[in-house]
Amino acid sequence: MPKHRNRYAPGEILSGGDPDVMKRKEIAALIDEIQEMSKDQLRVRWLELFKKSVPDALTKDLLARMIAYRIREQVFGGLDRKTEKILGSYVSDKPASPPRYLKSGTVLVREYQGVRHTVTIVDGGYLWNDKKYPSLSTIAKEITGTAWNGPRFFGLREKANDREPRREAQKTSRRRISS
Repeated sequence: MPKHRNRYAPGEILSGGDPDVMKRKEIAALIDEIQEMSKDQLRVRWLELFKKSVPDALTKDLLARMIAYRIREQVFGGLDRKTEKILGSYVSDKPASPPRYLKSGTVLVREYQGVRHTVTIVDGGYLWNDKKYPSLSTIAKEITGTAWNGPRFFGLREKANDREPRREAQKTSRRRISS
């Protein structure tokens, strides 16, 4: 395979991982270089970036686009969790639960072991016992002494096994009648 000019070694694209280190012009040049590669060269580059074999059905154009996206993703970061969850719901046929936005001033109340706990949502966090916390999970841990999912603890999220209706197994009992 001929050496491609300005070819980056695997991992070199992430030198430092800081977008300031890898300037936009360098990324644009690298992407231009990718568009000039043959399908065989793209397959090699795919293996370097994705660490798995290339799906047979991918065309040269699609390979180049996916490699370019992966490079941008590594340098500038990927999708946020919310977007990944929405896209994942399309794949799994499970609808993503709609996001809940709680406005500042909203008060959450939870009774735990006979004690009533009131949390007020404020800009940049949550107020509980006159102290500001960054997350509901932190407050739930303070209250219970164990790690909890904060939104679940305060009733904002249902349990995983409560999301789908329970299916009762049909049980048939057979009695022997003795004579």
